[in-house]
Amino acid sequence: MTQGLPIALDVPSSKELAIYLQAVNAAPILTAEQERELALRFRNEDDLDAARQLVLSQLRYVVRVARGFTGYGLPLADLIQEGNIGLMKAVKHFDPLRGVRLVSFAVHWIRAEIYDFVLRNWRIVKVATTKAQRKLFFNLRKSKNHLGWLSQNEAEAIADELDVPTETVQEMESRMGNFDVPFDGYDHDDEVPLSPAGYLPDMRYNPERLVSSAHSEVWDRAELERALDDLDERSRNIIMKRWLAEPKSTLHQLAREYGVSAERIRQIEKRALDRMKDTLVA
Repeated sequence: MTQGLPIALDVPSSKELAIYLQAVNAAPILTAEQERELALRFRNEDDLDAARQLVLSQLRYVVRVARGFTGYGLPLADLIQEGNIGLMKAVKHFDPLRGVRLVSFAVHWIRAEIYDFVLRNWRIVKVATTKAQRKLFFNLRKSKNHLGWLSQNEAEAIADELDVPTETVQEMESRMGNFDVPFDGYDHDDEVPLSPAGYLPDMRYNPERLVSSAHSEVWDRAELERALDDLDERSRNIIMKRWLAEPKSTLHQLAREYGVSAERIRQIEKRALDRMKDTLVA
């Protein structure tokens, strides 16, 4: 749908952002009738120029929404870029016959894309993975009115407002209060290691781990051989050539070898793998 648009998904860098914002604000605002006509053209005739005009008319609103997320320390240009993606998805799914203006419909798509971007990039380690945690993450930042840690009463008040346990609020605050540590970073004097690389032992050559790994490898090979021995000769040969040989044979190569169809080889392979699984779990 983005084909033919005069804007790219990549919003300009901060140096050129002012020019971009000026161009966005100069884009024409559509009336309800114009918007409906363009949306019908795009929906019924796959008119990309109509979609382009719809997107351009709403870009200023994307900027307005994106500005509300600048407190997370992410570049405004990146936030706008993600919002533009949400806008284009909204235009693609917009139904003009429902009597709703595009801006009212698109706001949910725009915010959803920016939400995902913030959660992906605010920290290397994700602070929110479930839907409930994501909701709490954004609401907690809005609810805090100071930079310090929440008191017990404040945590309980936020928990009541968001309808979650107090412990959940405190856990999320703790996640948000932590910071990413580079694995091999050092402090300013390059002497005292601050990262895990400075104090975590290298376990790759730990004797116990090496012996355990060797025993595990021997055990796995023995079990594999036991499962293979439980197959008939043809099935065993097919499994060997399809999974264990280098280079691996294709279904069509084995089909020519045995004088059957490739589909028949696939069926034999599947039955053999199922039998091997049964043998291994027995």
